[in-house]
Amino acid sequence: MKKYLTLILSLVIIAIIHEGLHALIANAYGEYNGFRLKPYGLEVFYKTPVEERSGIKWGFISGTSNVATVLLGYLLFAFKNQFYKQQNNFIRSLFYWLIICLLLLDPLNISIGPFIYGGDANGIATGFGINRWVVQGIFIIIFFINRELVAQKVIPSFGIMTRHPLFRPWITHP
Repeated sequence: MKKYLTLILSLVIIAIIHEGLHALIANAYGEYNGFRLKPYGLEVFYKTPVEERSGIKWGFISGTSNVATVLLGYLLFAFKNQFYKQQNNFIRSLFYWLIICLLLLDPLNISIGPFIYGGDANGIATGFGINRWVVQGIFIIIFFINRELVAQKVIPSFGIMTRHPLFRPWITHP
């Protein structure tokens, strides 16, 4: 259980950041209606029903948290060398998981999520007036680029060795 603690903590931190930004932006637009705990995690509820939502504000309410978490992942990635040098194993492990999850989870959520549960991609598409497939396509490309960053740079810099095909580089340099 101890080895999973930092993974679980990183997921909690990311959920708080992600859903907190939804709530913050929604509150700025007067749309915040509360949090609810669902089996899959936190969910922000809004005043306007889904079928009545329109306008650019929904693009910002739905998309800001996704963009912010990925940008935070890039920021932590830029400082990854500082984290893997940490003497404290807990801190090193926490930042390892934060970097990986911040880079991968929201791009995966936006690209695959609409097939399962709807989610933020629909709000982004509605708000910015673009096709949902375009939103999903952009985020699946971001996901694969970030997956390669994780496989080529993050995992090795933390001294992790793996043979799992999902966590090994798919693109090699000549």
